[in-house]
Parts: sequence; C-alpha cells; structure tokens
Amino acid sequence: MDISGKSVFITGGASGLGAATAKALAALGARPAIFDRDVDKGEAVAADLGGRFFAVDVSDAASAETAVTAAVEAIGAPAVLVNCAGIGTASRIVGRDGPMPLDAFSRVINVNLVGSFNMMRLCAHAMSLAEPDENGQRGVIISTASVAAFDGQIGQAAYAASKGGIVSLTLPAAREFARFGIRVLAIAPGLFLTPLLAELPQDVQDGLASSIPNPPRLGRPDEFAALVRSMVQNDYLNGEVVRLDGALRMAAK
Repeated sequence: MDISGKSVFITGGASGLGAATAKALAALGARPAIFDRDVDKGEAVAADLGGRFFAVDVSDAASAETAVTAAVEAIGAPAVLVNCAGIGTASRIVGRDGPMPLDAFSRVINVNLVGSFNMMRLCAHAMSLAEPDENGQRGVIISTASVAAFDGQIGQAAYAASKGGIVSLTLPAAREFARFGIRVLAIAPGLFLTPLLAELPQDVQDGLASSIPNPPRLGRPDEFAALVRSMVQNDYLNGEVVRLDGALRMAAK
C-alpha cells in the first residue's frame, strides 16, 4: 500500500517503538496521528513530524472513541493503525506475599490486549468506510505482540498472556476484515532499546544483549519501524505474526 498523503494512527507514539514508527511512516509522506497518554512528549513528536496529537487511554472505550473520532475529523480515516501502546509488569502468580493481586493482572490485559482490540475495532470501522486504492486495499492494522507470547518467563504471566492474546487475535481479524480490504498483522519484538531498558545500568543492558545470538545487541526502534514499513508496503503479507528478535529464545527465568 502506498501511504503517501494518507493518515496513519500510532498508539504509544510519544516514545520508543511508536515514535520511531511514526517517523518512518511520515518519511513515506503519510500524515501521522500520535495517540498517547503523555501529552508533552506526544505533542513534541507530532510537531516534529508535522502531525497531530490526541490524548487517549486505549483501555477505555469512551477515551478511544473520542480520540479516534477527533483524529478522523482532523486528518481523515487512517490507512494504517500501529498499536504500540503497552505496559509491563513482573510478578509471580504466587509470590512470597501470596497470590498476585487480580487487579495487577487485569491492568496489563486491559492496556495491552483490550487496548489493542479497542483501537482495532474503531480504526477498522473507519477504514471500512473509506475508498479502496487501485488494488482494493483500504488499510493495514499492525499490533505489537512480544516474544513473551511464545517464551514467557517466570514472572511474566500477565504480560505473556496479554501478548499471546494479540497473537491469537491476528488471524481471525485478518479473515474477518478481508472483505473490506484491510490487512491485519503483528510484530513480536524481542529485547529492544526502549526508554524503559535505556534507564537500566549499562552492565545490565550488556547482560541482556549477550543472550541474543545474532546480532548480539538490543534491537533498535528504527529496526522495528523498518519492519512496519515493509508490512505496510507488501500487500500480500496478511494474518501473520513476525518475530523480530535476533533469534532470541528466552529461558524460563
């Protein structure tokens, strides 16, 4: 799909993978809409790329509906949605202090999985009403899973479950949206140098990098963005989850 002059919506676009993705798609001539909870950073990214910022809590139906409606009215229906918004937590199901609080599990599921579905349903509807391109395509939806969906470690039950849900959502959504000319994909990144990991001491970062076979380093956000760009441009890629991890296979802990 050629997205030059078209609108692209990126959640979690204020930093990390989302910001890199917004930059890459803007370089193709797209109009980026940055969705995030961080107003200051989100507005800065949007201004830098000539786009628009929309504050949103992706896990909340009303918040997402308001933000998507405002974005469609401002810059048009999206040709691309990239779901990068997400959170992580580290907690055993049964720890030293007893069972994991249910609210802690629910929060991760609500942001990562429900949030991705929330934006998917709203943007797919907006895409379905748009005119198709010369190849009958109306849009592309790409969500962010994780290698934890396949190699979840001890303490990652909530995170792995949320990302596993994104993996399982991809194919049925792709099948359902085929009649609209909307493709659905997911990327399962490994260890990437996001703002969260960048705050860790260098020796800890080096230790994480040493577990990656090749190349033996943390992934760069621009490499994630490059895969998004390829997925958008290749109309025959659909219903697939692609691992982007340097052949990393995580141990139990």
